[in-house]
Amino acid sequence: MKDLVQNFTQQLKEAKTIAEKAVVSNESTIHNILITGLGGSGIGGTIISELISDSCKVPVLINKDYFLPAFVDKHTLVVISSYSGNTEETISVLDKAIACGAQIVCVTSGGKVFESAKQHHFDFIQIPGGMPPRSCIGYCLVQLIKILVVKGFADAKLFSDLDATIGLLEKENDNIKSEAGKVATKLLHKIPVLYSLGVCEGVVFRFRQQINENSKMLCWHHTFPEMNHNELVGWTTKNENLCVVTFHTSFDFDRTKKRYEVCKPIFEKYSSGVIDIFAKGNSKLEQFFYLINIGDWISCYLADLKGIDPVEVNVIDYLKGELAKF
Repeated sequence: MKDLVQNFTQQLKEAKTIAEKAVVSNESTIHNILITGLGGSGIGGTIISELISDSCKVPVLINKDYFLPAFVDKHTLVVISSYSGNTEETISVLDKAIACGAQIVCVTSGGKVFESAKQHHFDFIQIPGGMPPRSCIGYCLVQLIKILVVKGFADAKLFSDLDATIGLLEKENDNIKSEAGKVATKLLHKIPVLYSLGVCEGVVFRFRQQINENSKMLCWHHTFPEMNHNELVGWTTKNENLCVVTFHTSFDFDRTKKRYEVCKPIFEKYSSGVIDIFAKGNSKLEQFFYLINIGDWISCYLADLKGIDPVEVNVIDYLKGELAKF
């Protein structure tokens, strides 16, 4: 897993090459967008929706279930994201989207999704297979950018931002790993409580997933300002097992930053400590990928400190095996 994280910039370069060669049509009217996928395949949809939230003129919904929302019709762009191509929830949605006559584009390495895309002559982008899906967010997210740029719902500048992102991560590699190692040491034997200041909730969601899968730890995440209207009330009892980690970007809203300034002493009072991680870079894409990369390293270093294999997901394999019996 550490090799995969270390080679993340190479993955982004390969992903951009794949995107540049991919053929995606842009011929039909689209009134709304549904991006469907789960786990490592689905988190890219959450993140791209935040990247384009201030520019996309149609609603974008992220779907992580077996079902298709009732609004989906021939004017809906349905993006099917399944790294393996065999995710049963995503295949269920694909079948329903076909029945609705939706406009379908698939991102996958193979499997049933790839077979269906070829059978029905859907646009599809094939990415390299054989790796843990959670390690391939670069492959998946860059293809989502390609699709939405071609369809006119994302700014083509995201591709130049991608070049800058690769340069930033290569330049900051040693610093990112150093900071990640220090954070991992502080999180060992703790329950991480993860917060975003609104702009990068998907990135914090991704960080939680990485701690779950790579570090084999439970944690939770929430976002400002929403947590100020519910979860904040739960901070009433000192618990040394908790450690707060916050992700910050330069795009965080000023009023939200003020909220955090008020809340931070509360977190410090009732937990073992607060760790603030500040993104580097100029664009949202740079800052999001910077935080993704540091989060990935933290999860790997935690696995090292615990003496466990970050790659294995035996309990998920067990679940899939049991479900296959039905």
